[in-house]
Amino acid sequence: MEQSLQDLINLLDLEEIEKNHYRGLSPSEGWQRVYGGQVIGQALVAASRTVDADRLAHSLHGYFIRAGDTEIPILYRVNRIRDGASFTTREVQAIQKGRSIFSMLISFQVQEEGLTHQIEMPDVPAPEDLKTEDELRMDIIDQVPEEFRSHFTRNRPIEVRPIDPGDILNPEVRQPMQMCWMKAREPLPDDQRINQCVLAYLSDWSLLDTCLMPHAVSYMADDMQVASLDHAMWFHRPFKADEWLLYVMDSPASSGSRGLNRGLIYDRNGVLVASATQEGLIRRHASK
Repeated sequence: MEQSLQDLINLLDLEEIEKNHYRGLSPSEGWQRVYGGQVIGQALVAASRTVDADRLAHSLHGYFIRAGDTEIPILYRVNRIRDGASFTTREVQAIQKGRSIFSMLISFQVQEEGLTHQIEMPDVPAPEDLKTEDELRMDIIDQVPEEFRSHFTRNRPIEVRPIDPGDILNPEVRQPMQMCWMKAREPLPDDQRINQCVLAYLSDWSLLDTCLMPHAVSYMADDMQVASLDHAMWFHRPFKADEWLLYVMDSPASSGSRGLNRGLIYDRNGVLVASATQEGLIRRHASK
């Protein structure tokens, strides 16, 4: 397992400091704010530690309240709201400096059979036929502003292969739709809970960018303020996050300096394994 993926496993392996209280750390990667997928994944880990092993998360709904500081630990406090016959509900507060930076509700369910249907996966090129995101980024690294360069090229625990990628530095008006293949770089344990936490981390990767496409703006532009406001996920079927997953994203609307984004996540066989939504702040300031 290469170091970056081991770092991700370590990142999600929280320290229990008291019953219902866990401590998580952030990677030292030169980025000022905690990556949203990290706090989602860690909060899901904290909640899962308080739930019986026969139950898996089926949905989560979180709100980003304040920007997280990468220099100090995050305290995750779990509230055991309900333990029912079929469903278990948990609330998690992520806290820094005595204030909540993130709040999430997670529902767990015993495994059941029932009515089944899904929207079919689009017909897309295989991941082996596409350039990696790392290769695409290295093609333009000389044009990336200095303050973004280390973050732009850092070693990541995930591999992403965009389908029909746009020009992130000089964007053109596009339909608010994008797709990419993604997976963890190296094998993960078979534990479905670990795979859910890794996918929660992955799901925040490019979702918010979708609502910027029809406006031909980049999150790196000096006049743009871009941040995640909330994030929700639904887990439909078991999956492996170290195998190729297709992320199909769209943005149905933006208004009030906010953009709404949706995502469907399929495995290589076309099975819909998870869905995600996210609203983000896309505030444009007057040019200096």
